[in-house]
Amino acid sequence: MKTPVQIKRVYEAPSDTDGLRVFIDRLWPRGVSKDAFHYDLWCKDLAPSPALRTWFGHKPEHWDGFRRDYEAELQDEQMQVRMGEVFAAAQGRRITLVFGAKDPEHNHALILADAMNGYAKRHRLG
Repeated sequence: MKTPVQIKRVYEAPSDTDGLRVFIDRLWPRGVSKDAFHYDLWCKDLAPSPALRTWFGHKPEHWDGFRRDYEAELQDEQMQVRMGEVFAAAQGRRITLVFGAKDPEHNHALILADAMNGYAKRHRLG
């Protein structure tokens, strides 16, 4: 396995290679029924803080500041513990972080996946 953590939009179909599907938004995705959406864990606590999410507003011009501040949030001890819990739940399988944002280049899933892949490398997981 190249990297233990990958990302996928909520609106993409699940696949056999997804492993543990972790929904990482604080809010339920628009237009998706609870019966149709397949995920194993909903980790609202790994999403950016409400204040940071609101400030970012998915505006590309805020991306650098958002990345910096969200990376700082992810260094919090509770966030690190939660990442470890997700890896434990995956039991060695790939982890797919599932998110609802439209922009494939400016979303929190990219930052969280990088952080979790770094976590996996530091802890020799995956």
